[in-house]
Amino acid sequence: MITMDGKREEEVDKTNMELETSESSYPGSGSLHIPIDLFGSKKHAGAPRGVLAFADALGNILFTVNRHPPNRNYKKKLLLDASGNIIFSIYRHEGSWKCYKGNGDGDKDLVFRVERTLKTLTRVELEVFFDGERPNNEGCDLKLRGSPFQRSCSIYKDTDLVAQASLMYKLHQLYVSRGKFCLTIFPGTLDNALVVALFVIFLNGRK
Repeated sequence: MITMDGKREEEVDKTNMELETSESSYPGSGSLHIPIDLFGSKKHAGAPRGVLAFADALGNILFTVNRHPPNRNYKKKLLLDASGNIIFSIYRHEGSWKCYKGNGDGDKDLVFRVERTLKTLTRVELEVFFDGERPNNEGCDLKLRGSPFQRSCSIYKDTDLVAQASLMYKLHQLYVSRGKFCLTIFPGTLDNALVVALFVIFLNGRK
C-alpha cells in the first residue's frame, strides 16, 4: 500500500529526474528561469591573454573563442567550452556567416546562417536563419541590432528580447573601457552557447 506521503515522494523523484535529464550538454547552459550574466574580456585570469573568453559572475570561464589563421576564401572562429571542446565552428564570408556544430563544415552540421542587412559607422543589423526549410519565404528567426564598437547589442526573436550586451559602466565614470562587457541572457529557449556565438559574430559585424 502506497501512502500519500509515499506518492508525493515518487512524484518529487520523477520531477528531479526529468530536470536532470533535460539539462543541455553545453556548460553554463540549460533551462533558463532567471536572466544570467556572462562577462566577456580578453584579459580573464583563467584564459590565455588576448583570447576572448566569457566567464560567469564567479570568474569561471565558460566559453572561449579560438581564431584560426585567415583563409583567402573565409575566416574561421571556434567557440569552445570550459574543457576546450569545440561547440561551434563559425565561418565568415563577405557580409555573411555560417555556424556549424562542432568542427563540421557541411550541410548536415549547419546550425544557422547570418546575413548583414545594415552597416553604418555606428550601427549594424543582422538577421539569423536557423537550418531547415522556410515555407513561403518566411522571415528571419532572430535579429541583432546595435554597435559593435560600443559592444552594444540587442538580440530579438520577433518583439521579444533574447539577450543584450553593453560595456561595464560604473557610477561617475568618465571613461569606459571597451575591453570588458556584460552579456545578459534572458529566460527562453535559446541555448547560452548559441547566444554567445551570435554575439561573437556581431562583434565582427562591421568587417
